[in-house]
Order: sequence, then C-alpha cells, then structure tokens
Amino acid sequence: MATDALSRVFAALADPTRRDMVARLSEGDATVSRLAEPYGMTLQAVYKHLRVLEDAGLVSRPRGPQPRPVRLEAHAFELMGIWIERHRERVERRYRRLDAVLAEMDGDENGQDHGDDHRGRRECAGDPDDS
Repeated sequence: MATDALSRVFAALADPTRRDMVARLSEGDATVSRLAEPYGMTLQAVYKHLRVLEDAGLVSRPRGPQPRPVRLEAHAFELMGIWIERHRERVERRYRRLDAVLAEMDGDENGQDHGDDHRGRRECAGDPDDS
C-alpha cells in the first residue's frame, strides 16, 4: 500500500473516474451529488472515490451541514509538479547530450574538419590512413 504522500497522490489518480472528478473540480467546487451526476454509480461509490482523493490530499470537504462543497487542494499538485519537473529536467539534459553526440557524429560523416579537436582519439605513427 502506498504510504508516502506522493505515492498516495499518484495512486489516487490512477483511477480514471477520480481523474475525471479532479478535472471537474478544477473548474470549481461542487457538492457530492453534483459530482456524482455523470457517473452511473451510487452515491456510496462516489463517496468511496472521494475518500481516496481526500486521503491523498487532493480534495477536501469542510466540516459543517450538508451539502458541503468538495474542493481541490493545491499542495498535492505542488508535490506532483516538483517531482515531474525534476524528472523532466533530467530527461531534457539527457536528450540534449544525445543531440550533441548525434550532431557530432553527423558532422563526422559529412567530412567536417574538427581541427585540433581530437575528442580523445590518439594519433598513431604509421597509421595507414596517413599515406
């Protein structure tokens, strides 16, 4: 079972119904009955989905009399954003390095002169290509 906050958030969002609920709540707060409208499920099933979203910190329902609005909580999205951004940056750095290597290889294939830039290659005396 997911125990850390980020794992709970991603686990909660693994379900398409919960993702849809989050998407709808991003447009504004809603009551449970209003959230339940487009789904062919009981209110009890909707409450179970909301409980998972609440446990993950994605939504909250203030205490008080019914009907209580369900609202999104920004903190869970901040956690996801930080994690996603960190890994996106790492991937972009890897692809930039790969692009540089491929560009260098393309330049070598097209006979571009790199001058004194030997990129770690040793010059060998008597190399057959030197004739």
